[in-house]
Amino acid sequence: MKDKRTTEFVLGLIGGIFGIISGIMAMGVSGLGAAFNAEGAATVGNLGIGAVLLSTLGIVGSITVRNKAKLGGILMIIAAIGGVICISAFYILPGILLAIAGLMGIFKKSKKSEAQK
Repeated sequence: MKDKRTTEFVLGLIGGIFGIISGIMAMGVSGLGAAFNAEGAATVGNLGIGAVLLSTLGIVGSITVRNKAKLGGILMIIAAIGGVICISAFYILPGILLAIAGLMGIFKKSKKSEAQK
């Protein structure tokens, strides 16, 4: 009996998509900062790229959670923590969604283990 883990998949996918949008927004802010010659604008742009890459990792984790729940959960938690470190305030919603999905992937009991008891 295969466990679908639809909740973790959907939360991780939505979190990853919102994370990509947040990373693009951070890169847009970086572009505005560069236009006004603000210090550190390039750094914000690079961190936005990092957030987009971590969000992609979160989406990979949400796909992986269906077959390997613990691995997918760990990938989503890495994406959540890394995204918050990269672009903090922009990544609050995606970080929460990815963290919840990741924790559910790690700690939720599968139907296979309940059937074996």
